[in-house]
Amino acid sequence: MMNITINGKPMEVREGLTIMEAAKEAGIKIPSLCQYKDIHKYGSCRICVVEVEGMKNLQASCMAKVRDGMVIKTNSPKVRAARKVLYELLLSNHPKDCLNCQRNQNCELQQLGYELGVTESRLEGEMAKSKIDISPSITRDTSKCILCRRCVTVCNQIQHVGAIQAQNRGFETMISPAMGLPLNSTACAMCGQCTVVCPTGALQETDGLTPVWRAIADPKKRVVVQVAPAVRAALGEEFGMECGTPVTGKMASALHELGFDDVFDTLFSADLTIIEEGTELLGRLNTVLKEGKEAALPMITSCSPGWIKHIEHRFPEELDHLSSCKSPHTMMGAVVKSFYAEKIGKDPEDMFVVSVMPCTAKKYEIQRPEMQVDGHPDVDAVLTTRELARMIKSAGIDFVNLPEGEFDAPLGLSTGAADIFGVTGGVMEAALRTVYELVTGRELPFEGLHVTPIVGMEQIKTASLVIENVLPAFSHLEGVTVNIAVTSGLEGASILMKEVAEGTSPYHFIEVMGCPGGCVNGGGQPRTYVEGYREKRAKALYSEDERKTLRKSHENPDLQKLYDEYLGEANGHLAHKLLHTHYTKRGVYNELI
Repeated sequence: MMNITINGKPMEVREGLTIMEAAKEAGIKIPSLCQYKDIHKYGSCRICVVEVEGMKNLQASCMAKVRDGMVIKTNSPKVRAARKVLYELLLSNHPKDCLNCQRNQNCELQQLGYELGVTESRLEGEMAKSKIDISPSITRDTSKCILCRRCVTVCNQIQHVGAIQAQNRGFETMISPAMGLPLNSTACAMCGQCTVVCPTGALQETDGLTPVWRAIADPKKRVVVQVAPAVRAALGEEFGMECGTPVTGKMASALHELGFDDVFDTLFSADLTIIEEGTELLGRLNTVLKEGKEAALPMITSCSPGWIKHIEHRFPEELDHLSSCKSPHTMMGAVVKSFYAEKIGKDPEDMFVVSVMPCTAKKYEIQRPEMQVDGHPDVDAVLTTRELARMIKSAGIDFVNLPEGEFDAPLGLSTGAADIFGVTGGVMEAALRTVYELVTGRELPFEGLHVTPIVGMEQIKTASLVIENVLPAFSHLEGVTVNIAVTSGLEGASILMKEVAEGTSPYHFIEVMGCPGGCVNGGGQPRTYVEGYREKRAKALYSEDERKTLRKSHENPDLQKLYDEYLGEANGHLAHKLLHTHYTKRGVYNELI
């Protein structure tokens, strides 16, 4: 422990803390801009400078460590004056178009100016060269970049993708892919984690609102909307509600009020995914254990488009290990434009499907040629959670006081297994609930149906399950130990894929989600500094699961009806046409190989 004094108050702190961390323990907030808790410390903005007795220069509190006997001033006249000048220097190379920026009133740079009391921009000079790069998922506006390098850290050190870096030096410095290439020409996974940590409007999701408003206003279009599981666990935060508050009913009401013709739930197609994916897994196990032939094991989930793009770039020779199932929202789009269009007598050409997702990579996914049936794209537009919030606000809807609404039939009913699709480990648990019961005739032998070893935010989680006392049709699985692994974030995915590529993977089934923590922490979710926000959002989804009577995907009666009346058997001919896909080998610079 060390004895220090902050703003005249003596205190004892742990060795190794930065001045900023020590001040926080004393209840003192030091303003900062480039620092991002638990992810990024760089000291580039210098806004967090403090005065330390005996030191000539002001110190960056996010980088400087406390020392015994330190006397620190965080709010002296010298410190306040320096912070204002530093802020004005940042502002001198920044566009003043706040009213036209998506981050207006939700911008850390703007908020910092308010906190520092800066009321005018006194400094003018040469502006750095600006570039706007619009990819299907992410839009980069370098004129708004403050070179904090948060995005570089999350891309390189958290996701281990390395799509962007600081290029050039001095005044010419720019954050971009190598050689200034467009983002879409690189191995970027489009996960959007960079858009979450960006403090300004330099990185944001590519606009999806314009085509959606246009479709709603078009009397010829039947506009169908669907909502992913994780959205209901975070949307309320955009309206001042406590982090982790599930808002399922209010969300359904808001979507009806916005003018969508049908409000369906992606949870329905999450249940559908489990039936198709579970059947596919059993088929591969049968091939190996019953027929004695080779099959691509482990089988790996295919729900996350950021993960799909990553494996296509980094491990193109291992694509056979992926489940051939489309992601749940594209499955829903295919069902809407076939089964539902036929049911209501509509031409698929006149159906416009909108997906509200926690994910920016879904925007990339829907323009892939693999995601269409008979020339019709499965989904026409993707909105992030943040975009839906802006849409609700612009329509003047009082979200907090909305009544609890319902999703529409016949594609709105879901089981609890589908709710947990939005959190790491959830897809695996949902699959095991169904597959284990189909094989044994009994419920999964875990308390509350939760597979405890794979619950939580650890990067890689593993478990083993012995299959015993099986039904006669599955006698070849008697006594088999099924090994599973779960990971979230592309670093963990790469670790597991190296084992697969080397032939040393001990697993039969692997779940991969592209964002750390799963979809609850997707690149399109609300930006937050709440401690433990991922766990709080995950808890919301588990609570939605636990409150339902039906908690296993194969119990969904409307899903059973869809198979009986339209699809036929799982993994059958029509199911494969609508619900399954293939993948593309890509090189480092997005060229086909």
